[in-house]
Amino acid sequence: MKKPRVIILRTAGTNCDKETASAFKMAGGEPELVHINELARNEKFLKDYQILAIPGGFTYGDDIASGKILANEIKYKLNEDIKGFINSGKLVIGICNGFQVLVKAGILPGLNTGAVEATLSFNDSGSFIDKWVYLESTPYHKGTGQVEQRAETRCVWTEGLKETIYLPIAHGEGKFIPRDNSILNQLRKTGQIVFKYVDNPNGSIDDIAGICDTTGRVLGMMPHPERHTLGTQHPRWTREGLKEFGDGLAIFKNGVDYVKEKL
Repeated sequence: MKKPRVIILRTAGTNCDKETASAFKMAGGEPELVHINELARNEKFLKDYQILAIPGGFTYGDDIASGKILANEIKYKLNEDIKGFINSGKLVIGICNGFQVLVKAGILPGLNTGAVEATLSFNDSGSFIDKWVYLESTPYHKGTGQVEQRAETRCVWTEGLKETIYLPIAHGEGKFIPRDNSILNQLRKTGQIVFKYVDNPNGSIDDIAGICDTTGRVLGMMPHPERHTLGTQHPRWTREGLKEFGDGLAIFKNGVDYVKEKL
């Protein structure tokens, strides 16, 4: 097929759109930066793309709460389009602010309980954190039944990922909080916990750094994989040796390859 088309959604305050586009281009996709108003005015159409990416930044200054205004725009301007996009088997990834948007729009965790199921709130430190972290990555589980072990996930974005990966974080509101223990237990049982912090930097419940929805096709994560696609982006590459690619590139390549194979 042709290169999978990737829509990089942007608005006021988005600042990781070009890096995300570059990552998808390296992975073999055809990214396009699109302002949300272009979709709202029917100048662009979500159905014309196979992957939706909501990148990092501080949309609308994170007024009210991080990602909340863009989340409301998506809910009230693009709700049916987003539902149709996901239901047609296409992929979604939200990174940092994009993860916050997906959670606050009710797209993640996607357990269909009829209420807000989780949030991302202020770091326990009370300050903005900008550092590199190690993540425990859970391998993709191709079965259709429920996943009984925490060490497996249904997320298609993680197929073949190393057990531990190294990515940067940059956030003030990255603490993942499920609504209650029943939501947390469901995420564990259904293999929706995709990434965990090895050394939790923000107080996230159960060390959670990223989750997917019940289909495994919608991924949200706080760390920035687009900032570690090149070996030279590793902060210690001159001391530890230059790798051909950064740890984050495999995530984007998994998304692109999945579309080529399935859609």
